[in-house]
Amino acid sequence: MHLIPRWSMLGALIAFALTEYYFLVVLPMHNHHPSALPVALHFYLVLSWGALAAVSMLMMGYISNDAPRRGMSARLWMVCVVMPGGIGAVLYFLLRQPILTSCPSCGTRITGNYHFCPQCAYQVSASCGNCYRTTSITDLFCTHCGHDLASDHRPARLQAFPG
Repeated sequence: MHLIPRWSMLGALIAFALTEYYFLVVLPMHNHHPSALPVALHFYLVLSWGALAAVSMLMMGYISNDAPRRGMSARLWMVCVVMPGGIGAVLYFLLRQPILTSCPSCGTRITGNYHFCPQCAYQVSASCGNCYRTTSITDLFCTHCGHDLASDHRPARLQAFPG
């Protein structure tokens, strides 16, 4: 819940309340023909529209906080998320970039799949010295090429059992 800002939660509450007010108070006053829907179905539809309005507000808040963490334009994605039919939110989740982290040595923003920092060559994750693929810090041999990882002389912080 820390990625959804308070303004978005408040907006969702207001959107839900306004939608309910519109369907339960305003619309019946202007409708001269009584609804042919059963009461339970009418109540379900009213709640569904209110929930949809609230979820769209929560999604806007989530995307406004998540996009900068991934190095993406929050303004562009906020405009896209208000597209009809939820198309913008679907596009956001299909096209979003990986979360950026900081290099412990120089502070450069890097993606999580980097093995070395592109600015200072600091080794940020364990990798095989032969095929350069990702390895776990507990691996003794590379799972892709069988290389003995102990011969790579990795830093102790990238080894589970420094020896």
